[in-house]
Amino acid sequence: MSRRTLRRIATLAVAVLFAAVLATMLRQATRNLALPLTDASIIREQAAEKQLDPALIAAVIYAETKFDPRPSSAGAQGLMQILPSTAYYLAHLSGGVTFTASDLADPSVNVAYGSYYLRYLLDHYDGNEMLAVAAYNGGMGNVDAWVARAQASGRQLSVGEIPFAQTREYVRRVLGAERAYRATYPRALGIS
Repeated sequence: MSRRTLRRIATLAVAVLFAAVLATMLRQATRNLALPLTDASIIREQAAEKQLDPALIAAVIYAETKFDPRPSSAGAQGLMQILPSTAYYLAHLSGGVTFTASDLADPSVNVAYGSYYLRYLLDHYDGNEMLAVAAYNGGMGNVDAWVARAQASGRQLSVGEIPFAQTREYVRRVLGAERAYRATYPRALGIS
């Protein structure tokens, strides 16, 4: 083979390798934009401590803030969008004595409180994720009333029967994101 042919082959090989690396980087960037994940170690830690699915925690964060912890118009704060009044209630339940509302800006505190609340809701609804997620968004009082109405009619509440459109869509978004996080980030979330 001539030197010219070898150079062309080498150039082509480098171009193919470059294209493959670029394609991988582009896929990862697209995934991170579409389904972001930060603070995975905090999520794993809280999931283990509260006996929760880490994909559920990630999905709630995704639905609440897409991992961009900006305050809501209602005053909810941090990654998991916790109202200070809810956080004070959770601090009281969990025995926390040094909590202040400004602590909600700290991802480790925010995810700890949000995870505690998820565990609390799951326990209240006998492990029913759909009801717990609905209550995280729409409030326990509302969900309890919806469940009671459904049971009075001899059935269980389904996602489609949630009267608040925002909560209904929130539940669908969280449950869909939970599946996506489990499939996309099993290693980062510590899911076997």
